[in-house]
Amino acid sequence: MPEGKYKRLISHTAILAAGTFTSKLLVFLLMPLYTALLSTEEFGIADIVTQTANLIIPLASVGICEGLFRFALESNGDIKDERRTFTSALFVILLGSALTFGAVQILRIYDVLESYVFLVAAYVICANLHSVVASFIRAIGKTALFAAQGIANTVLTIGFNIVFLVAFDMGATGYVASVVAADLCTTLVLFFVARLYKYIRIRSIDKDCLSRMLKFSIPYIPTTMMWLITSVSDRYIVTAYCGTAENGLYAAAYKLPTLLTLVCGVFIEAWQFSVVKDADEDERTNFFSNVYKNYMGIIFMGASVIIAGSKILTRLLLADSYYQSWEYVPVLVIATTFSALVSFLGSVYFLEKKSVMSMLTSMAGALVNVVLNFVLIPERGAMGAAVATVISYVAVFAIRAYDTRFYVKFNMHTLKLIINSAAIMAQVFIMVSEIRYWKYAQIAIVLFVLIFNGKDIIRAVKPIVLRAFAMIKGKREEKS
Repeated sequence: MPEGKYKRLISHTAILAAGTFTSKLLVFLLMPLYTALLSTEEFGIADIVTQTANLIIPLASVGICEGLFRFALESNGDIKDERRTFTSALFVILLGSALTFGAVQILRIYDVLESYVFLVAAYVICANLHSVVASFIRAIGKTALFAAQGIANTVLTIGFNIVFLVAFDMGATGYVASVVAADLCTTLVLFFVARLYKYIRIRSIDKDCLSRMLKFSIPYIPTTMMWLITSVSDRYIVTAYCGTAENGLYAAAYKLPTLLTLVCGVFIEAWQFSVVKDADEDERTNFFSNVYKNYMGIIFMGASVIIAGSKILTRLLLADSYYQSWEYVPVLVIATTFSALVSFLGSVYFLEKKSVMSMLTSMAGALVNVVLNFVLIPERGAMGAAVATVISYVAVFAIRAYDTRFYVKFNMHTLKLIINSAAIMAQVFIMVSEIRYWKYAQIAIVLFVLIFNGKDIIRAVKPIVLRAFAMIKGKREEKS
């Protein structure tokens, strides 16, 4: 198997990690500030506002950013194709933004959101504008700029947080408004720095281009919404049955597994780019199999460490009033682990343009999640919500593992998956039960998971790293 594909994947992941992971990590590390300045009730309200906006985003954009990225990848530098793709996508976003203002008024029927309707609309519009320009610069190969804008967006978010939360004490409104302001500023800067105005031509709006993009994108509307329902429907039900304060604890607990989500998100962004550009028919099976094995290993290693350190992380990153939320963290880590595996299998649908299957599988997960939420939350509260989320993600993984083999037949390393899953589930049981000597048991399982997965990762990366060092050494010798 040629090493070039792996080198490009690692290189692309590293560039995105420098921007996306670093920026998201900075926001994650601000959790002590957020939980110190916001009560559990305020944090719960801010969470409901942002998650509601996230549910509306795919509707307002008609999922066009997915189509923009997928089809712009195929333009191969043709300025006419790039203009058609970008201008058509931007037209859809602007139209959706205009309609959003009127549509969000329906949210006034929900008491918690009545005072935040305008803020929800602003969040949706600015997020979609930012997404469309960011997706386009990434698709046309400006990866470094894409990474840089991620850092810039985070720095702006932090700056606005300090102004709105610390200086003006705006509470939940300030928390959400800081994201809106950062998205708007980043979009404007990107528009001029990347000279995106040269890709805009009114006459470039093409019906055929729009038709093809929408045919690909529209199934991603319910797909995205179903994933959001899977991950956030529990917030509404917890709020309804248990109140905004408990939802604040649950939302804060959900932030800790975000460390795992960050790793997954950075890699999947790079992987989608590589899988379209590099995965030819003859070598596709090995490419998918090898990458999946190591990706799975990294995800389980990270999950094991976070589960073992859930109490410590909660103590370090959240205010004392949020400490009780640690109980939800181990269970939510399992949910996040299977969510990451589901995302990888989703790349098969992305490659094959099978967006309808992506929609149907995510719909199944959302249905399972909502039903279990109504069954478990009234009796178990937020812990019931966490368990429902785990079961729904496992269900979607099982469905996709079966279905995707009809498109790309690669080794899913089932035995390795079972062993890793059993290990972290044992960790969760030990942690939640707080059995005697639980600390030593956690350390032992973490070491096992690290060794079990680490050897394969080292074996895969070692030749690439050695070759890179050899190339650097050769260039230095040539200069001398």
